[in-house]
Amino acid sequence: MKKGFTLIELLVVIAIIGILASIVMISMSGASNQAKDARIQGNLSQVRSIAELIQNDDGSYAQLCPATNLGVTTTDDNYGTQLGVIQADIDSQQGVSSSASTTCYDSATAYCVAAALVGDSGNEYCIDSDGRATIVAVGTCDSSYECQ
Repeated sequence: MKKGFTLIELLVVIAIIGILASIVMISMSGASNQAKDARIQGNLSQVRSIAELIQNDDGSYAQLCPATNLGVTTTDDNYGTQLGVIQADIDSQQGVSSSASTTCYDSATAYCVAAALVGDSGNEYCIDSDGRATIVAVGTCDSSYECQ
């Protein structure tokens, strides 16, 4: 009598492993999007800290956003590089090549910055100068400088 596995037994084991692997991959895709959203939220927390540093240095938030109201890159000599790196990471998480999914409004006394979320489509994470940090509907961050 021969010892070993038949071809049918091996095929059944391979099929079971394939099914289990596909179940794991499907469940992990949601976790990946949640991780991207958490990273975007962390990036915006850094933007809030930099906004306060700009306000402390200049007495105004007006250097936080570029003139286009997209993104958080700025020409500020002290913090422009850091904001550019943060914006590039947000773009990377969103899967875009430009800051098209980020909105930034500033004035001398207030600011509002929002970035689209990956796993929660139709919503964005928003921070403002009043200390709000919340998930809001897309387009809520505007020239009112508030996350409503």
